[in-house]
Amino acid sequence: MTFKNKVVWITGASSGIGKGLVLALAKLECQLIISSRNSSTLNQLKQLCPNPDNIAVLPFDLLDYNHMKPVVAQAIKQYGKIDLLINNGGISQRALIIDTDISVDKKLMEVDYLGTVALSKALLPHFIKNQTGHYAVVTSLMGKFSSPYRSGYCGAKHALHGFFDALRMEHQKDNVNVTLICPGFVNTNIAKNALIGDGSLQNSQDDATENGLPIPEFCDRMIQAIQKEKFEAYIGKKEILGVYLKRFFPKLLHRFVMKSQVR
Repeated sequence: MTFKNKVVWITGASSGIGKGLVLALAKLECQLIISSRNSSTLNQLKQLCPNPDNIAVLPFDLLDYNHMKPVVAQAIKQYGKIDLLINNGGISQRALIIDTDISVDKKLMEVDYLGTVALSKALLPHFIKNQTGHYAVVTSLMGKFSSPYRSGYCGAKHALHGFFDALRMEHQKDNVNVTLICPGFVNTNIAKNALIGDGSLQNSQDDATENGLPIPEFCDRMIQAIQKEKFEAYIGKKEILGVYLKRFFPKLLHRFVMKSQVR
């Protein structure tokens, strides 16, 4: 696919990977709809782009997953269609299972899984009607294998893979594509904004995230994966080897993760 004259909707657009995608895609002659909870931050980001008139701001909260149909209707109204939905919004976690209140697990599932699924399901009739559409879903390498301190996050990301693999199969006949993007460590504020056991923010960076891929490099590689209509793309440094170790040598991966104990 090409991005020229396409309408691309990005969630979680106000910071991190989402912001990087907005800045990169704004140069590719497409029309953007940018979403997050913070309308003022989105409007500031819009003005940083070369063609702000081609960018529509649509704030909403993924936690409000029971009311996604009106949000989708507003999005379609902006330019008359949606060609690509980039499901990027979400939150992470840094806490041991024994220390994590069940309310934190619930919030991770509601934001990372149910919010994304509800939004995608609300948009699906539009894709079917047009007989074309593309979902790009930012999951994580934690959607392919697990690590300590991320149990709820891993559960939500694994669930996304199960759902969107099924969606791809059911709607191949409608020319609906699904690309699952699995980031490794990317230098964003995801660790600072991660939930700890009581639901508050960690408010600190970690070395692995700090030394992860720069956001522009990650976004370029993600955009290429979408253009190639890949089923899955693993984007990171040596941590992506964990996907293959999990598949062929799961005990070796277990020993490697336990030895590294990356938090």
